Amino acid sequence: MVAPGANITELDFSEQVPLTLKQGLNVINLSYGLEEPVSGYRLEQSIVDAARAGAAVFTKAAGNGSVAVDTLADGDIDFLSLDLIGKQSAIFVGALERNGTPENKAKLASYSNYAGSDSEVQNQFLTVGVDSDKIGLSGTSVAAPVVAGYAAILGSKFTSATPTQIANQLLDTARTDTLLNYNPATYGRGEASLSRALAPVLIR
Repeated sequence: MVAPGANITELDFSEQVPLTLKQGLNVINLSYGLEEPVSGYRLEQSIVDAARAGAAVFTKAAGNGSVAVDTLADGDIDFLSLDLIGKQSAIFVGALERNGTPENKAKLASYSNYAGSDSEVQNQFLTVGVDSDKIGLSGTSVAAPVVAGYAAILGSKFTSATPTQIANQLLDTARTDTLLNYNPATYGRGEASLSRALAPVLIR
């Protein structure tokens, strides 16, 4: 719904085949977690390898355990998130209760995982509003595809930009003035702002 002009392909994570990228900008939304080491899964290992190489933009749902991305929730940990920490074209996405404004600041949804104390996670963590009362859905699995849509829109303007440049543009233009008691340990880089990300003539 965010980028209706994008070519969308469904990826079935139950089929353990390596990720196949298409020509042009690839944006891969990861609205799921993995509770076992990535090394045992061909698809997820190829995703981590591609994020390390900056071959596509990856938007990863931060999780819904009300904990830091890299910690246990109910005795489990998301190994896919752990392996995406520090990868150049991966973005973790947390959920706000709604989109914020400077006059009406938003806060993190009570269920959403947050960035935590790891500066690498903070540096690649964004938030976006999920107004469950309006859309009937909630969770960071709803927030992540919004940022994926933003990345696709950026790619349609900045056609020569690399996936890492697109990811960095979203991270670098995030807003902090729309968030209640902004703290990078909670909100990472801030609230994703498509208008700010699209503002320059070109990105480097």
